[in-house]
Amino acid sequence: QVQLVESGGGLVQPGGSLRLSCAASGFTFSSYSMSWYRQAPGKERLLVAAIDSTGGATDYAESVKGRFKISRDNTKNTVYLQMGSLKPDDTAVYYCNAEVWVEGKPDHYWGQGTQVTVSS
Repeated sequence: QVQLVESGGGLVQPGGSLRLSCAASGFTFSSYSMSWYRQAPGKERLLVAAIDSTGGATDYAESVKGRFKISRDNTKNTVYLQMGSLKPDDTAVYYCNAEVWVEGKPDHYWGQGTQVTVSS
């Protein structure tokens, strides 16, 4: 059974830090690109950060560049999102996503999300 389980969310004050984790199982983790998305109430789900299957290339949304870092450990089937200098606008549900291209089309798996709230 394919599973992506996010953890590490919670309440943090502006300027604080959090580290999110996504534990994967049920598929060949090392073959998939991984990414983090977030969705605030009433807003679209947007890409925050992405990392290729080996961890050799990353991509970030402009709003989080310099503050967030995505990484992965293929020996643990886990992807991480280290978030620093957090702002109230970072408040959202954060989702883990796995992607692989099969027969010219992307295959996606989604986690259930973890809530991050940045507030004083």
